[in-house]
Amino acid sequence: MQYPQQAAKSATATIPIVFAFGGDPVQAGLVASLNRPGGNITGVTFLSTELTGKRLELLHQIVPTARTVGFLVNPTAAAVEISGVETAARVLGVDLMTLKASTPNEIDSAFAILVARRIGALLVVGDPLFSAQSRQLAALAARHAVPASYADRDNVVAGGLMSYGENFSVAWHLAGTYAGQILKGERPADLPVQQATKVGLVLNMKTAKALGITIPPNLLAIADEVIE
Repeated sequence: MQYPQQAAKSATATIPIVFAFGGDPVQAGLVASLNRPGGNITGVTFLSTELTGKRLELLHQIVPTARTVGFLVNPTAAAVEISGVETAARVLGVDLMTLKASTPNEIDSAFAILVARRIGALLVVGDPLFSAQSRQLAALAARHAVPASYADRDNVVAGGLMSYGENFSVAWHLAGTYAGQILKGERPADLPVQQATKVGLVLNMKTAKALGITIPPNLLAIADEVIE
C-alpha cells in the first residue's frame, strides 16, 4: 500500500510538503533522515507503532483472564505493527489471533469470528478506518461484551473501554508550525522531522461497569482522562 504522504511526494519535487505520519518516515522513503530530511518534504512523526505492545500490556492488566486476545488490523496498512505486538504477547504469555478488516462490513465479519472463537479481549490497531468507525466498533464490543483497547481517544468517547495513544493535537500543532515557517521562506530540507511523544491513557468507567470489569487502581492513578 502507498501512503498518502508517499503519493504526495511522488507527485512533486518542488512544492513544499508537511506531513504528520504515524510510522518511520525514513523507512517509508519520505525523507533521507530525521535530522536532514532533504528535498521538499518534512513534518512530524508519532509513536503509533511503538505503542501497540504497551496497549496490549495495559489491556492484559485490565483483563488478565483473557488468554487469547484478538488483534484487529487493516491488512492494507498495519503490517508494520504486527511484529511488535507479537513480541509483547510472548512476554505476557498471551495468544494473539489476528483479525483483518479493511471495510465496515469486514469489521462486522471480524467480530463474528471473535465471538465464535470466544476470544476474551480485543486490541484494535491504530488506523484511520477504525477511528472513523468508532461508533460501530463500540456498539459491537458492547453487544458482545468484549473488552477492547484502541489507539484513538475518539473510540473511548464513542463507548470503547480504553485507549492509549498519541495526543494528535500536539502533532497537528507541530505540523502547523512548520507550515507557517515554510510560508515565511524556510526550506523543508532545513527543518528536521519532529517526533511527537506525548501519549495518554483514557478509560471509560461506564463501559467498564457494563462489562463487569474493575479497573486496577494503579491504572486509574496514571490515567490522563477518566470518562464517567
